[in-house]
Amino acid sequence: MESYSSRRSNRVLCDSWCKSGKTVVFLRRFDNLGKFLAEKHINLVYGGGSFGLMGRVVGSVYLGVVGVLGVIPKPLVVRQITGQTIGDELRVSNMQDRMVNMMHNADAFITPGFGTLEELFQVISCTTQHSRKLIGILNVNGFFDGLLSFIDYTVEKGFISTPTKRIIICATTPSELIDQLQAFFVEPDPKVAHVVWSEDRSKKCRLDLSLTL
Repeated sequence: MESYSSRRSNRVLCDSWCKSGKTVVFLRRFDNLGKFLAEKHINLVYGGGSFGLMGRVVGSVYLGVVGVLGVIPKPLVVRQITGQTIGDELRVSNMQDRMVNMMHNADAFITPGFGTLEELFQVISCTTQHSRKLIGILNVNGFFDGLLSFIDYTVEKGFISTPTKRIIICATTPSELIDQLQAFFVEPDPKVAHVVWSEDRSKKCRLDLSLTL
């Protein structure tokens, strides 16, 4: 089994805490996603545990002898909640640290599930302001058609720029999605390329929250 830390490229973040869905096509598609990642020797970063659709992806990747890193908050390290983490496990303090660590350790991001819309847009927002990494959407049976139409509408109305929308890669099969992610070149945004985000957070502002009646 190849250790996750031994590779410095080809790292993909997949995240989904949703249930397994009601149709077999979703289960098969996510199984295929894991197998295809393994065939391409792409390491996997995910949110720890082994339940839901994510568990199926991780299982297939791990069986393919590819590095797997599960990032999980310490309060969730209860087997009845998330299941046993597959591969290497990194325990963090909270959900915010979990997201930061997953984003730091991944080169691109895939949303295979349907219960992670908040995290999807969080990743999109952060990548446009930081490193402009790619976002992959596995659109099984047109599930994300409505969301993609809404994104197109926001571009049309000028709320999202066309270059920003280009970092979102959508495909209906795992092989097509991975191939597009690997072939796409992300042009850095000159407006944020030199911005330093890692400021010292040790000094916190003290706010006077007392009320004077």
